[in-house]
Amino acid sequence: MFARNDRERFKLDSMIKISEQFLTQNDVSTTKLFAYDNIKYLQKNRYTSLTLPSKWGGEEADLYQFLLLQEQLAQGCGSTALSIGWHLGIILDIHEENHWNEEVVDEVMSAVSNGALLNRAASEAATGSPTRGGKPETTAVEFDDYWVINGRKTFTTMAPVLEYFLVSATIEGSEDIGEFLIQRDTKGVMIEETWDSIAMQGTGSEDLVLQNVKIEKKYFLEFVTPKRRKKANGWLLHIPACYLGIAQAAKNYAVQFAKSYTPNSLTHPISELPNIKRLIGEMELETKQARHLLYSVARLFMESDKKEVLIPELAAVKHTATNAALSIVDKAMRIVGARSLSQQNPLQQYYRDVRAGLHNPPMDDATINLLAEEAIK
Repeated sequence: MFARNDRERFKLDSMIKISEQFLTQNDVSTTKLFAYDNIKYLQKNRYTSLTLPSKWGGEEADLYQFLLLQEQLAQGCGSTALSIGWHLGIILDIHEENHWNEEVVDEVMSAVSNGALLNRAASEAATGSPTRGGKPETTAVEFDDYWVINGRKTFTTMAPVLEYFLVSATIEGSEDIGEFLIQRDTKGVMIEETWDSIAMQGTGSEDLVLQNVKIEKKYFLEFVTPKRRKKANGWLLHIPACYLGIAQAAKNYAVQFAKSYTPNSLTHPISELPNIKRLIGEMELETKQARHLLYSVARLFMESDKKEVLIPELAAVKHTATNAALSIVDKAMRIVGARSLSQQNPLQQYYRDVRAGLHNPPMDDATINLLAEEAIK
């Protein structure tokens, strides 16, 4: 329904096969393991170059196609989709809003064309989410020909396989915050395995530890200004797309269960029961509402020449989709019953994973406050 043309339908059909493969391979008893095999598969099949500009050999997919494929990928493995979504979204952002040194852009994009992965490392234990405006405790000291970075970053998704880290740091001797590019093999870069979340366990969101990391001057990327923090980031719609995909996997499982399960107290599957039909209908309604909002706002964002006016809409999509995902998974578990709580049942994994969406930016309270301020104005 949401594919706009034959090319997107072809790409979506291919992604359906990939997500089904990931779903079949998924062992809910080992979800704490980082999804190495899934990521390697995506690298081998060049999905990691989906949003890369064509001049570097990428497909240069736009925001809409990016979301369409990410939503489907999440039906196979939410952790994989969220992980690779950060990489692909940042590539899209660099392409559309690039302020980097041209030499560095070429270096990074060329590496991505050959399978390299990147992500931002912005969160810290003391500051919480970077969207709240906390000042990084990670520091950057400038010398004549280089920078020295020290600090620790949390929630560094895909840390086990990242080649590049985009690190925010307070510039010593000033109130400024900068973003720096740090390569994995730079001396002083370490990954500490701290990821013990019960949700999105396969994302490998470990701590990045930086001890006297020395980088060339050219790897100072840009200042993190209040204006940049308030920029309309359409690529962050990959977050609600991911959680909607997980919710649809839960819905599909519950519907199939309802169609096939006939307890000995009935002569027909439970899908024919009025209360089960109501739950299925409500799941379908919430899915349609969230998906239509997601893709209509994505279209608006791509067509708008004043993207900042869409910041409330972007936030509303994330709030609507993640909360719909919570509700859909809850209803799916009500349909399946107590067996949905079994550690061998995928629904318990979907239940844990969708709750992580509440803590991805923007958070619900910030969205509601933003919408209230817009209405008052």
